[in-house]
Amino acid sequence: MSLNDVWEAAAGNPFYPVISKERQFTVGFILLFTAFILTGLFGLNRSLKSIPIFAVPASLAFGFGAVYMICAVGVYV
Repeated sequence: MSLNDVWEAAAGNPFYPVISKERQFTVGFILLFTAFILTGLFGLNRSLKSIPIFAVPASLAFGFGAVYMICAVGVYV
């Protein structure tokens, strides 16, 4: 199978993202707000036990929220 055959086969099967372009701003805002709240809770209760409860989810929410927000406003990375 050549690359041209793969290209032609993919033409009839378009990609549909799970989160549409219209919802990226909302998802990004919710994730950034969640990260802000979890970071505040981690700052109030700084212990070894609170790292997996607050810090790790806050880091993940901030990372994905920042990417979604950047894509929502038109800056593609």
